[in-house]
Amino acid sequence: MAIPIFRSTSISESHKLLNSLGAPNSSISKKRNSISRCAPSELNLPRSEVSFCIGTHLIPHPNKVVEKGGEDAFFVSSYNGGIIAVADGVSGWAEQNVDPSLFSRELMAKASDLVGDEEVLLSQNRGTICFHHCNVGLEQCVNYDPQILLKKAHAATSSIGSATVIVAMLERNGSLKIANVGDCGLRVIRKGQIIFSTSPQEHYFDCPYQLSSEVVGQTYLDATVTSVRLMEGDTIVMGSDGLFDNVFNHEIISTMAEYSDVAEAAKALANLAHNHSTNSSFDSPYSSEARTKGYDVPWWKKFIGMKLTGKVVNERDI
Repeated sequence: MAIPIFRSTSISESHKLLNSLGAPNSSISKKRNSISRCAPSELNLPRSEVSFCIGTHLIPHPNKVVEKGGEDAFFVSSYNGGIIAVADGVSGWAEQNVDPSLFSRELMAKASDLVGDEEVLLSQNRGTICFHHCNVGLEQCVNYDPQILLKKAHAATSSIGSATVIVAMLERNGSLKIANVGDCGLRVIRKGQIIFSTSPQEHYFDCPYQLSSEVVGQTYLDATVTSVRLMEGDTIVMGSDGLFDNVFNHEIISTMAEYSDVAEAAKALANLAHNHSTNSSFDSPYSSEARTKGYDVPWWKKFIGMKLTGKVVNERDI
């Protein structure tokens, strides 16, 4: 589960990226596989208008830490007001002996290649923040459009697999542009209330839209594209389904209210989602939705105390 949290800062403040993530996987050293981990770091970049203060936290599925380091990937860029993206590799590919993390990591790496200016690459192998410079500006690459960024990154990805993905781009005038394919999500919190929320895209329950290596499948044209005008002090919570399947909106709001530091808030939300997913007595958002769709555990399992809980503990990165 990848959870970036960012707060919009006032005009003329510095752009500060705060990163606090899980343990890095030292077995992968190539840039294209170096998007999803970094050690606690801080970066100050001058900004003349609206920008982000960002904190992130990632908790891989415990069974996937050693071999893959998890199947989520993300990148953060300082370009313009700021860009952040999350991709969740679809774990079903493992049944075909395909590493689900490869597609999501390459997709994010290709997206990062298209981003100009000083881009923050989260280095998995060394736990550091690196910089990458593009020869052309982002306006030329993708017209600062998250949907076009998805289009070009998807076209450039050669790994076998698929992933759900969300991209958010902040313009300096305070407009946040979002493109989402599948069930990664985003919430905007203002003065203790969620004023904006993305909706998951599904073919049917538990089968989200996804960008894929297959010829037949979703494309950037299937992305839900939205925008929201941000105000100073707004908090944006983005994450893979491991967050939103296990944590209710009111818990996200209350957790965010407890922390002024976004890195600590991201860590707290990740831990809360993890704890909920392993608690058989917790009635999660996922289990509640499953029952409304007619899914539940058999009666005999209920009799011995079993219940439907968050799906991600057994199937996806959390």
